[in-house]
Amino acid sequence: MAKAPGEQLRDGVTILDKEAGWTSHDVVAKARGILRNKKIGHSGTLDPDATGVLVLGVGKATKLLRFLTALPKTYVGEIVLGVETTTLDASGEVTKTHDMSHITAEQVTKAAASLTGEILQIPPMVSAVKIDGKRLYQLARNGQEIERPARPVTVYRFEIEPVEGEPGVYRAEVDCSSGTYVRTLAADIGEALGGGAHLRSLRRTAIGSFDVGQATTLDDIEVLPAREALRDYPALIVRGETALMVRHGKVLDYEVLGIPQAVLPPAAGIGSVPNMVGNGPWAVLDETGELLAVYEQRNRTTAKPSVVVPS
Repeated sequence: MAKAPGEQLRDGVTILDKEAGWTSHDVVAKARGILRNKKIGHSGTLDPDATGVLVLGVGKATKLLRFLTALPKTYVGEIVLGVETTTLDASGEVTKTHDMSHITAEQVTKAAASLTGEILQIPPMVSAVKIDGKRLYQLARNGQEIERPARPVTVYRFEIEPVEGEPGVYRAEVDCSSGTYVRTLAADIGEALGGGAHLRSLRRTAIGSFDVGQATTLDDIEVLPAREALRDYPALIVRGETALMVRHGKVLDYEVLGIPQAVLPPAAGIGSVPNMVGNGPWAVLDETGELLAVYEQRNRTTAKPSVVVPS
């Protein structure tokens, strides 16, 4: 059914350009009021001082947020050498200073290269990471600092260039996996160069294919169809009886769903299918383009629904 002029979809996703000074929770709360829908969540926290892409799930599409959270992210920011802070960014209190005037752009680029690829990263104390059921930032507010286990993350691209007219300041552009802290990358560069550093002016420019060019402000918020949440994943179109079985959340053979058996070579195990279809998730659409469900690999011959979108 077509929307009436000015009417928003009740279920779907919206791509926002978050302003500085807002928490991600603030944005969700405001969106709930604007859209008159209490069922809204976001796909990944942005620090209050950071700006940029924040994707919200609205209504039934909140069930799809984990697939958005898993997408790679792109950030731009500025690394300031010589100054360490409590939060690893410009919002924190200065804890140490270092004379790093002798550091060259080539050395900074080399340090960034050492932090590219699959690395282990210790999350900052001022972060939303949970340890023993408590958010790290809650412990930090109480003056506590605890040991944090390093977590595997992937930095796909880490490009550095000097900021003209500001010695010791470098513009950074980073493509990384979900869960990567760019603040920590900045601090680690400072440490690798024998001093310290912090991050300023962080901006998330993309989550998967959702980029700032498509983002709106809260004043111009627009809800896109739920199928957009899975646009970075392979899609399958089903019809008739198969569509009905998908709506009912049935475990289905690959052949029924239309997944070619050729993509499952005998040597491949669950979770390691080396092809463009992989082991899912797959967005399963009906012939009108409506998202029915999200399916993932169950075994070598069948797929199971991980989310069924209510009709």
